[in-house]
Amino acid sequence: MKFSSQDHYIVSAELALAVNAAVTLQKPLLIKGEPGTGKTELAKALAKQLETELLQWHIKSSTKAQQGLYEYDAVSRLRDSQLGDPRVHDIRHYIRPGKLWQAFTAAKRPVLLIDEIDKADIEFPNDLLHELDQMSFDVYETGETVRAQVRPIVIITSNNEKELPDAFLRRCFFHYISFPDTDTLKRIVDVHLPGIQSQLVDEAIQSFMGLRSQNGLKKKPSTSELIDWLRLLVADDLAPEQLKQSREKGGLMPLFGALLKNEQDVALLERLAFLAARR
Repeated sequence: MKFSSQDHYIVSAELALAVNAAVTLQKPLLIKGEPGTGKTELAKALAKQLETELLQWHIKSSTKAQQGLYEYDAVSRLRDSQLGDPRVHDIRHYIRPGKLWQAFTAAKRPVLLIDEIDKADIEFPNDLLHELDQMSFDVYETGETVRAQVRPIVIITSNNEKELPDAFLRRCFFHYISFPDTDTLKRIVDVHLPGIQSQLVDEAIQSFMGLRSQNGLKKKPSTSELIDWLRLLVADDLAPEQLKQSREKGGLMPLFGALLKNEQDVALLERLAFLAARR
């Protein structure tokens, strides 16, 4: 398998190499990068290229590793026993397979996405070491062992909110998605907004990159926010010249709410515009 750019997803040569290397080594691919750089979309694009199932496990702060294996619903079993339901005699009725179980038992090799692993407790990655390494786990309630029939392709994403344990990192192939350069951004825009006026894209990207280069921003705008901003510019029928004039004057650009997401950054740009006007 050779993963590469598709009609709906642009991938850099370095990222394609990382995906292919992880598949060859049969190791989980750990992807880090700024929010909005397409980490989640990577798994979707890979599954589409392989024409296989995508299993998505979205991690929250309350997520436990056990939930990825299976969950035993003891409460429902107790309730059914009180009601005299004959299903209580077979404990399998109360075991719900998790995403890893589904991935291990898939007939065709699936893509398993463990999304935003750094949101979970610090012990979460360590609790998955054996399962991801051996591709098997035990179901203690039934005494059975679930083993992967076909080793799934595992994509793990992180926004770098927490450091991951060294033992976990050793078992992964790592890649950091750098923020796209101007040419790559234009290709990404062309995928999402085909037919958009090229001059508008040029002016918008120039303003966007200038905004990202400002020192002191609490949250730099991402690629996905650039796409949203361009959609608004098109909907508002904004001329490229208006963007250029706004950039040359400094300060806040039109429809800045699509790019700036907190009051500190808005205040920073207003202050910079005020200082520029005084000069």
